[in-house]
Parts: sequence; structure tokens; C-alpha cells
Amino acid sequence: MSTSKSYAILHSKCPRCHVGNMFDGPAYSLRKQKMYDTCHVCNLTFEIEPGYFYAAMYVSYAMSVTEVVTFAVATAVISGSESPWTYLLVLCVTIIIFAPFNYRYSRLVLLHLMTPKISYDPKWELQYENKNKSDSI
Repeated sequence: MSTSKSYAILHSKCPRCHVGNMFDGPAYSLRKQKMYDTCHVCNLTFEIEPGYFYAAMYVSYAMSVTEVVTFAVATAVISGSESPWTYLLVLCVTIIIFAPFNYRYSRLVLLHLMTPKISYDPKWELQYENKNKSDSI
């Protein structure tokens, strides 16, 4: 059974097999986020070339701008305040709260949606399912 791309992105799965985890642990926790170097199922190296994830900064920037504009408009509509300090406070809090989310999902979006070198191959998922079935017997 093939896993959808949206499910794989949402659950931080490998872009090639949609089974292996890309990150250790949840996005929001008290410990540092750790991204694995390779997929434990299909052995895909996530950093395709040196400095590859610098491009994720552009994706993260687009996500941050979207979040900041959304919260600025929501603040204007809800509070009607003209004080720049209100907006500065709301936007700083927004950036801090969404930083772990942006870090993780900018890398996932880059690998899943913007990297033509990597495409989903269902054989890895089938292989993994068959291996788990044979291990349980």
C-alpha cells in the first residue's frame, strides 16, 4: 500500500521510501531536533550535496513571511491597535513559536516537493512491509 506524499511530509518520513523517519523525536520538545543523515530503510542520504540545506533557508523564509503577515493581519482585525509595540510583540512571539516547525518542514518541503533527483519508489515500502511480516511470523 503506497503512502501519500502529504502523509509522508506531515509525519516527517523519507521522500524516497515514505517509511523511514527523517527526524528523531517530535518537532516541539525540550531537546534539540536531530535530523538523521540517512534513511534507515532505503539508505538515502538526505543531504544530497554539501550545503544542500542552505536552500531550505529560502523555504523557511517564505514560511515565516506567510506566518508573520497572517498574524499581523489577524492582530489588526482583532485588536484594531495602532501601536507598533503590539505588532512587534505579536510578530516576535510568532517567529519564536514557529521556529522549530519552520526548521523541520522547510527541509521536508525542500526534499519532497522541490528536489527532482529524489522520487518516491513504492518498492522500498513493499520491501519494508514484507520484512516486517516475515519477522512477525
